[in-house]
Amino acid sequence: MATSISATGFKGNLCSSFHGTWGTSMVGEDYAMLVKSVPSHVRVGKPIRAQPMMKNVNEGKGIFAPAVVVARNIIGKKRFNQIRGKAIALHSQVITEFCKSIGADAKQRQGLIRLAKKNGERLGFLA
Repeated sequence: MATSISATGFKGNLCSSFHGTWGTSMVGEDYAMLVKSVPSHVRVGKPIRAQPMMKNVNEGKGIFAPAVVVARNIIGKKRFNQIRGKAIALHSQVITEFCKSIGADAKQRQGLIRLAKKNGERLGFLA
């Protein structure tokens, strides 16, 4: 999709800025040449922006990363992600039960789950 920008906005400002310095005939000739050289509409294309990528910054790092990559290659990416999702869900349930047993509120529980995710990234479980 392209946008059109009109170049007619130059008319008033250009003439008034040159008028004080040069004579009127010079301004008329310069203005006529400028109008002929500048297209009446300029097409501007939509800027292209790279898609943001959600990526683990520690990908390939961590002590367990090589084992995780090998397991993913053997099992297949789809099945591996299903197993990983189940493991993460079970771990979150364990954290929830722990928080219930010690009387921690929902905010503390969420903080522990975030901490577990960060530790998993650092150790290479999310490679």
